[in-house]
Amino acid sequence: MFTYQTSGTCSQKISFEVDENNKLHNVTFLGGCRGNTQGVARLAEGKDIDEVEELLCGVQCRNNTSCPDQLSKAIAAYKKSISN
Repeated sequence: MFTYQTSGTCSQKISFEVDENNKLHNVTFLGGCRGNTQGVARLAEGKDIDEVEELLCGVQCRNNTSCPDQLSKAIAAYKKSISN
C-alpha cells in the first residue's frame, strides 16, 4: 500500500495499491468531500496508473489543485519511489 500526503486540498492522504500490471486498486482518500473522493476512487479502480495520472493531472478546485489532481501527484510520487 502506497500512501501520499496531500497538499492544498480538504483530503489529507491518499492510499492505493498497484498490481503487477500497473493497475490501481483500493484507492482511498482520508478526508475531503466524501462523494467526490469515493467517485474518483471508483473510477480509478482497475485503471492503468499512467492513464489515470495523465487524465487527472491539472484538474483544479481551490488552491490550484484538487483531490483528482492530488491523486495524479500521488501516482507520480509512487512511480518515482519504485524507480529509485
